[in-house]
Amino acid sequence: MTELFDRSALELSAAIERREVTCREVVTAMLNRIDALDPTFHALSSRRPAEDVIGAAIERDDELEKGIRHGWMHGLPHAVKDLSNVQGLPTTLGFRRAEHAPVATADDLFVSNIRAAGAVFIGKTNTPEFGLGSHTYNAIGPTTGNVVDPSLSAGGSSGGAAVAVATGMLPVADGSDFMGSLRNPPGWNGVLGLRPTAGLVPGTTNDAAEPGSGVDGPIGRTAADIHALLGTMAGVSRVGPLLVPPATANARIAWLGDLGGYLPFEDGVIDVCREAVGRWCEDAATVTLPGVGAFTSPDQLWPAWQSIRHHEVGGWLDAEFDEAEIATMKPEAQWELAGFHALSARQLAHARSVREGVRRSLLSALEHFDLVALPTAQCWPFPSALHWPGAIDGVPMDTYHRWMEVTTLATLAGLPAMSVPAGTNASGLHMGLQLIGRPGADAELLSWAAHAERAGAFVVATPGQAVRA
Repeated sequence: MTELFDRSALELSAAIERREVTCREVVTAMLNRIDALDPTFHALSSRRPAEDVIGAAIERDDELEKGIRHGWMHGLPHAVKDLSNVQGLPTTLGFRRAEHAPVATADDLFVSNIRAAGAVFIGKTNTPEFGLGSHTYNAIGPTTGNVVDPSLSAGGSSGGAAVAVATGMLPVADGSDFMGSLRNPPGWNGVLGLRPTAGLVPGTTNDAAEPGSGVDGPIGRTAADIHALLGTMAGVSRVGPLLVPPATANARIAWLGDLGGYLPFEDGVIDVCREAVGRWCEDAATVTLPGVGAFTSPDQLWPAWQSIRHHEVGGWLDAEFDEAEIATMKPEAQWELAGFHALSARQLAHARSVREGVRRSLLSALEHFDLVALPTAQCWPFPSALHWPGAIDGVPMDTYHRWMEVTTLATLAGLPAMSVPAGTNASGLHMGLQLIGRPGADAELLSWAAHAERAGAFVVATPGQAVRA
């Protein structure tokens, strides 16, 4: 019999509904898995007492006895990324230890949707301080380790969520993505992640009038699981059905690669991802994005991105924390704050014009192609002791996130982007393929992924196979 932790979320959901397994058994299996593996991988930042979690699972079983089933997540264990609020649990932001962090008095909206679907909350998943950087380390607890080798980075800022899913500690997980955080961690841990269209999922701190660059979204091991959790997080009526294309369907893919030589990559990354594209589409076209409006060349991406990031991240930090707290923040946060204070209105206005040009450029490509493809990261997982790689292919990385510049396109454009396994290097380390879809067509993007999954274009290792530590 397949171990419970190796089953997909929807398989577990169906087994619970058919009464083949109890909610208590599922939750207990996951808690045992966490007890066995989390001391090595550190995917969770805090946990509810086990007796409380088991008690909640028993309540879900009692409800089934009475004919009550809240939704597809009824009885499934779930942990929320520690940037979002779960009523009754501390929100550390990767900044304050759980015992000193404020206890949330209410769920964030997407969390309340997950609760309403019947999930049993077991705790929070680890994140870097304020979610800054694609490496899940902070000063309040151990660093999250990569699923293949825990001494290497798991990526971030949804590193805890991705590793929890990859190791079978959770069937699915939520994460957030500002600059690749739902793409790089899944890519480096051999699972799936989706950055939804901006505004689809009600955000944690987003202003409805100006949602910002950050979004919340799902991580899972199958396209169907990702679709189910996305629908729950967003509100089911806001996500279309999963329609798998016919077996003869061949996605038209525009391969961006290294953006015409602009982006540096470590050896093997481009080769692995280009080969992966070939499994999706035999005749993928190598494309150069056209200049549109204020966006005339790729070297405009970074200055525009820095201005927008300083405005949103630095502005939030400046508004939410006092001087004493700011003094204790890590250098990356200090850098964002300094950039915010130095930012001029002219710089921000120009950055927004470039952003609109990037969006229109990608949309022009998506008029002729179903998907736009490029890697999820510019290097392989690096040692956890490093805060970030100092150079890639001899090119110095001048900030803590420059090595993730490849993810800025989808973020600037506000388009849905999915990470699927591309393959591994000689050391068995995972790399992800990033696929960008049309605005609002998240279900279409997932349908292509489901078709590719069925055709064997990529393989997500089961947790029992993935863990070598």
